[in-house]
Amino acid sequence: MKKLFDVTLQNRKRLYKILTETPKEQLLEIPAGFNNNIWWNIAHTVITTQVLVYKFSHLKMRVSDELVQKFMKGTTPDGTATEEEMMIIADFLISTLEWMVEDYEAGLFQEYKEYTTSAGVTLSSTDDALAFNAYHEGLHTGAIVALLKVVGK
Repeated sequence: MKKLFDVTLQNRKRLYKILTETPKEQLLEIPAGFNNNIWWNIAHTVITTQVLVYKFSHLKMRVSDELVQKFMKGTTPDGTATEEEMMIIADFLISTLEWMVEDYEAGLFQEYKEYTTSAGVTLSSTDDALAFNAYHEGLHTGAIVALLKVVGK
């Protein structure tokens, strides 16, 4: 698991850099041919990990229900974001991962509600969710890289 957590951390550092160094207008732009933006993809990765790992393990998520409702699977960006909201997600990129590692090492993840993802992968344990999460974050990081090329003009 240590390697998996490290891979996720390196990805989260990259997302943090993108979020904090990209102009807000570019973060929020939804280019032609896309149905979301950089901002939504970054926030979505934070939220999805919380749902897959904490919610399905019957543990309290470390993010607000409001954020979950705004960025969960099936949502689309509205083209807006407050500075406060962006800073919350920026902070959560690293802190939620650090908390998850601590909670994992403390043995808090005991139960798991089986869930089949839209990619057709059935998750039966927290370990399954963590493995799938690396794939999921990779997909969204790829989308972010593509969006950066388009909005960076």
